[in-house]
Amino acid sequence: MFKRLVILVASVALGSGVGLHQPALAQTCTVGCGSRQVQFVPGQRIRLEMINRTASLVQVEKVFGTDSVPLLPGQELQIDYNTSTTPNLSVVFWDATALSLRAVLARPSQDTLRIELLPGGAFGDRSVYILNDGYVAIY
Repeated sequence: MFKRLVILVASVALGSGVGLHQPALAQTCTVGCGSRQVQFVPGQRIRLEMINRTASLVQVEKVFGTDSVPLLPGQELQIDYNTSTTPNLSVVFWDATALSLRAVLARPSQDTLRIELLPGGAFGDRSVYILNDGYVAIY
């Protein structure tokens, strides 16, 4: 009786798809992406867009490329269209009133990285780094 019950349960589970994993198609994240979900082709020229979604002034600086630039609440900034993933690209940002920030990534087109800066929690983000392998990391 027990053996028959196990076989019945197993066949119901298999028939309904319970316990089976369907293969997922790998896709590059396009909206609300986290660290390491966005990847560009190494050496690809990209456009960097930054949007301040906070209520205060945010300073943005492309490391080894620009002085800090003020970004007003709601303002969008495009940084150097000829920016490339090689050498590594790093952008740092901070709230002028010392509040923490959270970076949310998006890839609205193949050659664009959008960074939306939102109010952060206890531990905020301070930089976005495009690595030589084309992946994007938030620190």
